[in-house]
Amino acid sequence: MKCEYSAQVSETINASLWEVWEALVTPEIIKKYFFGTDAASDWKVGSPITFTGVWENKMYEDKGTILENDPGRRLKYSYWSSMSGIEDLPENYVDITYELNERDGHTLITISQDNIPSEKMKEHSAENWGKVLHGLKELLEKKE
Repeated sequence: MKCEYSAQVSETINASLWEVWEALVTPEIIKKYFFGTDAASDWKVGSPITFTGVWENKMYEDKGTILENDPGRRLKYSYWSSMSGIEDLPENYVDITYELNERDGHTLITISQDNIPSEKMKEHSAENWGKVLHGLKELLEKKE
């Protein structure tokens, strides 16, 4: 059953669209801004994606499937978190979508998360995605 809540956050980053895209699909870069997670995928539609690491002294292994990959424009995957306390069932996966738009050498990135079960989890998701985008912005703008 799909849930009614969704979260969306956006950030304008002073970097090219391709620099932002590279940061979304390169595990070594992901680890720098995404809470130290180790991401693994070949990024092909239908392929698995995993995120592993330690958060607050607890091991986690989050997973999903690549649903869309339109380089430089849109990346979408299903996602289930081992830390969520929710059973690993298909109906408990959320969809994460990254959309990129370049304007005058800057990139607007929007992250959306759908199928969130509650308002409280929606707020938590929006807060976490905001932190991810802030970390990404800091990392990419520091290069200048």
